[in-house]
Amino acid sequence: MSSDSPASPDAPFSSDPAQEGVKASEPTDQVSVTHHRLNIGGQELRYTATAGTVVLRDESEKDGVSEGAQPRVQVFFVAYALDTDDSQARPITFSFNGGPGSSSVWLHLGLLGPRRVVMGDAGALTGPPYALTDNEFTLLQDSDLVFIDPVSTGYSRASEGQKPADYHGFGRDVQVVGDFIRLYTTRAQRWLSPKFLIGESYGTTRAAALSGYLQERHGLFLNGIALVSSILDFATVDFTPGHDLTYPLHFPSYAAVAWYHGQLPGQTLADVLKEAEAFADGEYSRALHLGSRLPDDERQTVAATYARLTGLSADYVLMHDLRVPLGHFRKELLRAQGRTVGRLDGRFTGLDRLQAGDSPDFDPSMNAIVGPYTAAVNHLLRAELGFQSDLPYEVLTSRVQPWSYKEFENRHVRVSDTLRAAMHGNPHLKVYVASGYFDFATPYHATRHTLDHLSLDASLRGNLREHYYEAGHMMYVHLPSLEQQQRDLKSFIEWAKK
Repeated sequence: MSSDSPASPDAPFSSDPAQEGVKASEPTDQVSVTHHRLNIGGQELRYTATAGTVVLRDESEKDGVSEGAQPRVQVFFVAYALDTDDSQARPITFSFNGGPGSSSVWLHLGLLGPRRVVMGDAGALTGPPYALTDNEFTLLQDSDLVFIDPVSTGYSRASEGQKPADYHGFGRDVQVVGDFIRLYTTRAQRWLSPKFLIGESYGTTRAAALSGYLQERHGLFLNGIALVSSILDFATVDFTPGHDLTYPLHFPSYAAVAWYHGQLPGQTLADVLKEAEAFADGEYSRALHLGSRLPDDERQTVAATYARLTGLSADYVLMHDLRVPLGHFRKELLRAQGRTVGRLDGRFTGLDRLQAGDSPDFDPSMNAIVGPYTAAVNHLLRAELGFQSDLPYEVLTSRVQPWSYKEFENRHVRVSDTLRAAMHGNPHLKVYVASGYFDFATPYHATRHTLDHLSLDASLRGNLREHYYEAGHMMYVHLPSLEQQQRDLKSFIEWAKK
């Protein structure tokens, strides 16, 4: 990567043209523009990067009298646009991560952006100090990119006089991100461009909700949505006693991680998954449904099959009444080796203070990524993109907690119905779904269950593409998966923009 200039006023996105007339006490847009070159396979890409905060204003009134457009939040974003004479013909992709409480750094510097983190992978982490390198797999080759940080993440903040907690919840979060997308599309003059969303983890929840909000509130119809490590129905990850659905939906991931760590020798991953899925959907689900009516001999048989496919002992499975919670599995699988396995990515292992206990002390797969990505984004924003701020860049913050789900009071969070309605209302909308076999946070079989219950019209089922990778929640930290995912996303955009 090389930079042609530290800053320039020429950008594919303009700041608020009226901000010079705002009150001195009101916040204003703060934007840095830089120009760069990237060489991929002998081809030079010239692009413009825009990093900064944009003030979102809401029209308000008091006692029936208009107060005008009042500043509410300052949203931080980073945008990359290929230098071209015909920008409207280029797709534009808006991207964000999840949490809640996560900035967009993971998709930005792991998968999509023109620069990516160098951190190694499970069993071969580089350690500090960390580095950035040009991303030969960047989606910038196929789409302009806009990375959005929700309120209180990254450098995004509530404006002075506003309560940050008002924006820490499902509904207001969707509104803020959706209104930013509308504003960016307008200022960058991209209403006639093919438009995409890419969300990861809770970002897929946000993306599905946005598919409805953008259509209904702003008349902004999308060409495609990419869901990376998807969760559209929180019932599929609820381990509350008495809620048995979660156990068979996690089971194939238990088997996959056991296979990865050598607990199922002599078998291929494909064979393990095929048997684990059949067991989870059939014999195991039936056993859980029967509960205490399950005959003892059948209980013993189910426990034995469960143990054989997961590397646990049948006695351990029976002690849990055939229901081994995720934390217990992560602690037990490699207990004899004094190791635990990760939640975001079961390929990573950790060391607890004590070998005893029911659950791991921490998630080693989370620890593996926080340091490299934090160092990389702080360097990138100031040193390469020219954005100056002394605020902490909130990579993954608990400041958004408690997160409000008041729209779903007394029921599980579920946005799959919103996605289905958006696809029915916009039959051209295409959806790409990416899952990692070793991901416990959003297990691939749980995602498949949700998609199988979307109630899509038969004519629209072909608008869904499912992809699976031999990695975890952030499948792109595994370089072979990153390379494959770039090809899959490229194909998806070409398909969906037509």
